[in-house]
Amino acid sequence: MEPEGRRRVAENPDCSQQSAKETETPESPACSGNCSDTGPAGVREEGMLMRELEALVQDVVKTSSWWEQYGLDCFIIALNFLALPLGFLCLRSQSILVFALGIIILGVVHHTFTVKGSHLASHGALSKSKPWSRFWVLFFVEVCTSFTAEQGTHGHVKLHHGYTNVVGLGDSSTWKLPILNRYVYMFLAPFMIPIITPLVALGLLRKEEPRVVLRTLCLMSLGLFSHYWLLIKVSGFQSSGFALLCMFVSRGLLAHPYLHVNIFQHIGLPMFSLDKKPQRIHMMSLGVLNLPRNPILDWTFGHSIISCHVEHHLFPRLSDNMCLKTVKEFPRSHLYPH
Repeated sequence: MEPEGRRRVAENPDCSQQSAKETETPESPACSGNCSDTGPAGVREEGMLMRELEALVQDVVKTSSWWEQYGLDCFIIALNFLALPLGFLCLRSQSILVFALGIIILGVVHHTFTVKGSHLASHGALSKSKPWSRFWVLFFVEVCTSFTAEQGTHGHVKLHHGYTNVVGLGDSSTWKLPILNRYVYMFLAPFMIPIITPLVALGLLRKEEPRVVLRTLCLMSLGLFSHYWLLIKVSGFQSSGFALLCMFVSRGLLAHPYLHVNIFQHIGLPMFSLDKKPQRIHMMSLGVLNLPRNPILDWTFGHSIISCHVEHHLFPRLSDNMCLKTVKEFPRSHLYPH
């Protein structure tokens, strides 16, 4: 990311709430004839549409039970916790099929924790309680994902959601590796995500206070060592190298769809630059991609990342289940501009 972009973001106390100055930008030539007016009248229209959307969604939230708002997603995460012993025990088997089942179970659980859990926790969508929300952020982001909670939350909530699709800030440019050719990047590089993630976290820790660095290092070490220890003690691995290899394979099981989703859901274009972009609601409804539903990815990544991503960007504090309920309640053609 460019230093100038970092400075401009730092000057904004809350990137999730874009200022009027930010919204009232000149119309991009790429938007001519496709995007609505960006002048004062367009801003008023956008404000009215957003208020209408917020009122409709709030009505749905108010009439929804705790189970619908938080319970179902917490139940899915709890089922993954319960599946962990089965996964580790399957790795004790001499049968190749049972052993492979153990790898699949551990891989699915890992990605449910690190993608769905981390994503919902970073938005406070797992609990109304701030202390519990903070606990889940630290657990899912630092213990399970081996990343730093502060930098992860800042990069996702403040930058990505505050500047969605803006080139160099909230688009998929953070995933660029131009030194790799397309085939290596798309099909081989994802295997390295389990190794790259903690290394990137260590680099980002240089920007944090000593107490944050110490806490993050302790929680990251706890997560990695716990995984290794369970493979040795519960799964009965005799070789440290084989245990580390198993960790690598299970943690990278769904790395390919994870990388591909992150790349193609938010491709920055000149029409989405910081100085020239459509109104925010048009950026969300036209520049964010909802993918077809997929049982495996719905379970591990969550509806807010896969099939309800537009709704998630408009209302990021909704849980996966509430995003899906919103989609079912209101047809997309009724809610969003074309």
